[in-house]
Amino acid sequence: MRTPQALRNRPWLEPAARAGYVAKGIIYALIGGLAIAQVVESAGSIGGGRNAVQTIGQQPFGQILLVIIGVGLFAYALWRAVQAIFDPEDAQSDTGGTLKRIGYGASGAVHAMLGVAAFQMALGSGGGGSSKKTYLAELLAIDTIGPVLVVGLGLFVIGFAVYQLYKAATLKFQEELKTGEMSRSLRKWVPKLGRFALASRGVVFAIVGVFLVKAGLDSNPGEFEGVGGALREIGSESFGSILLVLVATGLAAYGAFQVVMARYRKIPAR
Repeated sequence: MRTPQALRNRPWLEPAARAGYVAKGIIYALIGGLAIAQVVESAGSIGGGRNAVQTIGQQPFGQILLVIIGVGLFAYALWRAVQAIFDPEDAQSDTGGTLKRIGYGASGAVHAMLGVAAFQMALGSGGGGSSKKTYLAELLAIDTIGPVLVVGLGLFVIGFAVYQLYKAATLKFQEELKTGEMSRSLRKWVPKLGRFALASRGVVFAIVGVFLVKAGLDSNPGEFEGVGGALREIGSESFGSILLVLVATGLAAYGAFQVVMARYRKIPAR
């Protein structure tokens, strides 16, 4: 694993990345937990990252918590930007390396926007801003090529979902972890946690990708739904409540897995 010259002697990068994984973990744990609460107790609401951030703001000392989570989300976005631009882990040498770096950049952008929403809510502006559907409508409005771009984006998301399932099936995610520093019990259950978490996330993102493809084919941004919409779609199927609890538990597990990543992720910061 190499460290590009531009990243050497940047001691802030590793703690920023680790803080980012914690913030991301909190968001996913809330997304999953709120969905489970809606099914089991008819409390809370089913939604995505923005809904999770709003829930944080409703807690005691909510404004302070929003600032903390916003900083964490920006830190994660910074780490993803570093991965996309400088390729410190030499992703370019792998099959699909360019797509992987594009994915890092997209992930960074999404978490940066979520960080902006957290700061807006902390300042009392409601975190309104432009919704994903607004951005999608602007993209679809581009003459001729707009719908093609949206369909392509949907296929990219579906491909990402398949990659998540592949990582779950092959335990490839363990290559990113410092397993030698884990206790024996941790080494035993982390593969099971990661497998369940990534598989659940893969299912959700596959549905999100299908929504994007449909929106592009019909040139209708109203057909797009994010993570919350994907969970609601799962809940509307036969045995939907059982499936939704299962997948939502997996997303909550993904949140816990991100905390493991925060501690044991290999990060070439120096």
